Amino acid sequence: MSMKKNKLVHFDLDLYSEKLENGLEINIVPKKTVNNIYVTFSTKYGSIHDEFIPIDQDDYYKVPMGVAHFLEHKVFEQETGEDPFAIFSKYGADANANTSNYKTTYLFSGPSNFKENLNFLLDFVQAPYFTDDNVLKEKGIIAQEIKMLQDQPAWQLYDATLDNSFVNHPIKYPIGGTLESIAKITKEDLYKCYNTFYHPANMFITITGNVNPKETIDIIAQNQQGKHFKPFKEIVIKTYDEPDNVRVPYEEIKSDVPIPKAAISYKINIQNYDINRLRIYLNLYFQLILGSTSLLDEKLKKAKLISNNLYYDAVCTDDHLLYTVDFESEKYAQVIDEIKKTVGKVRITPEELKRRQKSLRSGCLYRSDNIYGINNKINSNIINYGKVNLDEFAIIDSLNIEELNDILDHISFKEISIVVLNDN
Repeated sequence: MSMKKNKLVHFDLDLYSEKLENGLEINIVPKKTVNNIYVTFSTKYGSIHDEFIPIDQDDYYKVPMGVAHFLEHKVFEQETGEDPFAIFSKYGADANANTSNYKTTYLFSGPSNFKENLNFLLDFVQAPYFTDDNVLKEKGIIAQEIKMLQDQPAWQLYDATLDNSFVNHPIKYPIGGTLESIAKITKEDLYKCYNTFYHPANMFITITGNVNPKETIDIIAQNQQGKHFKPFKEIVIKTYDEPDNVRVPYEEIKSDVPIPKAAISYKINIQNYDINRLRIYLNLYFQLILGSTSLLDEKLKKAKLISNNLYYDAVCTDDHLLYTVDFESEKYAQVIDEIKKTVGKVRITPEELKRRQKSLRSGCLYRSDNIYGINNKINSNIINYGKVNLDEFAIIDSLNIEELNDILDHISFKEISIVVLNDN
């Protein structure tokens, strides 16, 4: 093995990287000034990967919605009957897991018993134990989760927004699935997904905090040497022909909300752009025109159309970006009209861009003290761009008003989906 050392310029920290013989990717950022360690162990497998060719088959296999999240739960099931959370707690660590559209992550944090915790994380994630009985038991637990989320207006709005904006792409479906879909999940589904996506060559470990990089890599390498994995083959995942149009342009949903909640989403075709730079530019643009210091925010609050800030978020597929702006307002139609008059039509000045660049630089420096923020940034880079970005400052400094205006001149903000929750 030959550990690589690079500088994360924007954090002014060192990044140590290694790829083991079995394909497992390791990234470590030591920070001696903190008394804690944060470890994430992730697979490039999330809710959107619903149809694929399993590692031991030649034909596509489609699984029910929610399998990735269901699998996250079941990986904690141990044949020995041990509770991984209790083990981590005994070693002085907090543990958790999460599933997104594109990845599933298992994690722990704690300052002591690092070797024991790291080995246990690797061991329990790499020892699946699924039976008909424990799968059936989990269905009841996850069904309760889904019911709780269905009662939350924020989730109702989010799920309806994605479902109405996308036509074919599975990003439109809830990460946790539906009551109907999880009822169909079998242990065979779980093993097919696990054996295909949880191969070390499709996984990566990120460690930030007070650790010795060489000793840490030696621990991981020794752990992996004692395990056998089938030869890895490139995973083939079904692609979807997603049109530019939204599925449902407007919908009002009856919901028990004291103040109407609304969301307006812009579906943007990104096929002809450098997605890395486009996302940075559009994030910057939406922040400047809709953020808490924007003219629109000031106008809406002065007119008493909103009391809280506008909130915006983005999801991305291979072909489209979806920017969603949500808010609460009794006069939601007026707010929507003002947002329509702003997005894509209002331009920002070179001075505003420069101020935002300074803010982005400051944000990088601020995150350099946070081992969780550093870890999450590395993971986000790997999932979104396939590699760790070593110098965000260079990207930030290269942003210019001409390129931003060229993007705004050529992309379309015409495909809009609006969802309103009210109690009428």
